[in-house]
Amino acid sequence: MYQVQLICTGVPESSGAEAAVDITEEFSQHRQWHRNVLCTWDGRHLRLQADNDFDPDGLALMDEFSDCIAAYIEPFTGSLRVESLSTIPVV
Repeated sequence: MYQVQLICTGVPESSGAEAAVDITEEFSQHRQWHRNVLCTWDGRHLRLQADNDFDPDGLALMDEFSDCIAAYIEPFTGSLRVESLSTIPVV
């Protein structure tokens, strides 16, 4: 199992808080192959954290996060990157 944390920069301040709620909801309702998903806004960055059992480099999650950002934030001229990636022991 992998835990991936992504960070998104360049989000307009006026969109960040609402986008975090919308993206968390999008993943919990329509992208359930990712678990324990949480998107947060710290006033400057969106962070998305999720667990899955198929994405050792975080790129699949990044692709889906990018789709959500395009749907919920306009205009968007920022960037995405993997902030952390770890292996979680399966119990």
